[in-house]
Amino acid sequence: MQFQRLEDLRLDADKTQAEIAEVLHCKREVYRRYEKGIHEIPTWAVIELAKYYGTTTDYILGLTDKR
Repeated sequence: MQFQRLEDLRLDADKTQAEIAEVLHCKREVYRRYEKGIHEIPTWAVIELAKYYGTTTDYILGLTDKR
């Protein structure tokens, strides 16, 4: 699931939700909702997170298991 990958990437990077929210220029609560699957994450945010984590958008979206 996409939102589980968001949490896994964040935890692997030893970052807090607040730190990732800063990367996306949004509030922590907004990012928390993306991570928990409450709200769909926008395309621009997936792209920014892929760049930040050094992975692909396909991995974040669950289209591949290859990081």
